[in-house]
Amino acid sequence: MSEVVAERTQVAILGAGPAGLLLSHLLHQEGIDSVVVEARDQEYVQARVRAGVVEHGAADILRDAGVGEGLDRDGIPHEGIELRFDGESHRIPMSDLTGRHITVYGQQKVVRDLTERRLADGGKIRFACGPAQIHDVDGDEPSVTYTVDGRRHRIVADFVAGCDGAHGSGRTALGATPVEKVYPFAWLGILARAAPRIEELVYANHERGFALYSMRSAEVSRLYLQVPASDRLEDWPDERIWSELAVRFSLGGEPWEPTRGEIFERSIAPLHSYVGEPLQRGRLFLAGDAAHIVPPTGAKGMNLAIRDVSILAPALAAQLRHGYEHDLRSYSARTLDHVWRVEYFSWWMTTMLHRFGEDAFNRRVQIAQLRSVVGSRAHSTALAEAYVG
Repeated sequence: MSEVVAERTQVAILGAGPAGLLLSHLLHQEGIDSVVVEARDQEYVQARVRAGVVEHGAADILRDAGVGEGLDRDGIPHEGIELRFDGESHRIPMSDLTGRHITVYGQQKVVRDLTERRLADGGKIRFACGPAQIHDVDGDEPSVTYTVDGRRHRIVADFVAGCDGAHGSGRTALGATPVEKVYPFAWLGILARAAPRIEELVYANHERGFALYSMRSAEVSRLYLQVPASDRLEDWPDERIWSELAVRFSLGGEPWEPTRGEIFERSIAPLHSYVGEPLQRGRLFLAGDAAHIVPPTGAKGMNLAIRDVSILAPALAAQLRHGYEHDLRSYSARTLDHVWRVEYFSWWMTTMLHRFGEDAFNRRVQIAQLRSVVGSRAHSTALAEAYVG
């Protein structure tokens, strides 16, 4: 049997995404030792494109943690969003309605900022570890094992945090009861080297399906189309993508063209909702996509992950430093209360903006919903408050 490389830490964290890295950083600020174990290599983790909207509350958490410099320097503040339907454009002035705003700042940049800070602080991040396994979460000494270059590694900890996404070991080890909803369509997403034609995000409800126009910088546009879940990337050549976007963003009955440019990344992702209940078992706790998935329509995925660990980190610190157990025992209940409100908002946005077959009744109800949102200050404020967090 090959030698086992063993080490001890207070919190073993699976996943070097926003949840895992921010949790490690917040624990470091509390004087708590942690080790982050990531299946992929550092280059892959920092390059993968995910969410791009940081809500007001999540931005404050990053700033208060001392990792908001990049966000404030390079992020693009947005004070409103635009809803398009029936060939009309309607702006929701979020800042006027709530006094808060969102910031467009790619998730990969958040990951980069957190990684650099953890490494600068001497943080332990183990990249390219491959699949990890979690053991003995119901005992006093849970552990994480993984193999690199034929050598078995074992990290014994006081607690384990599963921040390793929907397909990671955290969700499997917890064995939570899933509450899920699968939507009958997917999002085709592209990144294009094209200066955005817009200044704020545009959500379009068109009879041919949903479309979203957003950006990642002054030079890069991020656009999405609702497509059948069975579609493949080869079904969507560049010209078809651009033409369909122009139709779905129509104004006054005429196609409205986004700025075109080289499409350098594309993907098709099915839409679904997932919540695992509870979010904790013994000495194992889940955060981020390991705990829950929301449709991207409400731009909440990364923001939920940030909020999860803002609750989990002080609860772990209170237990480890002072033996105070209440906050840690109640982590799941406190977190799920907010998670389900966000799940509701994301479901509401998704059902209001996407096409569900040829149901004429549903189509007319969607338009009535949208007219209620843009025609009532109270309804606009409700959307704005949920969107900015």
